[in-house]
Amino acid sequence: MTIFKETIDEEYLTISEAKELLEDIEDERALEEDREMRYELARAVEHVNRFAVLDADESLELVAELEELEKVDEKTAYKIADLLPRNRDELRSVFAQERYTLEGDELDEILQVVVKYA
Repeated sequence: MTIFKETIDEEYLTISEAKELLEDIEDERALEEDREMRYELARAVEHVNRFAVLDADESLELVAELEELEKVDEKTAYKIADLLPRNRDELRSVFAQERYTLEGDELDEILQVVVKYA
């Protein structure tokens, strides 16, 4: 017997947004008698606390600015907002799986937007 799971909805989140959501879950759990967090939840909380640099509002502003650029789609904008690349090489690694490569000017344009928030 096979149980099929269906994806009903999908939404991109930045690490900062995930941090806020997990903080809410932690607060709810603190009110319960059984305060123990499952291993996966504890690891997720640890991860977002370590890697979230911006607050949620700033990260969403960065994503919006990046999406305005011609070569950056939604998925890539969220990835850039999470990683906050500091130079061309780090930014190229974000685009490594794409079927196109960006020129130096295009990379610099993206980096100029990232520098405003980093």
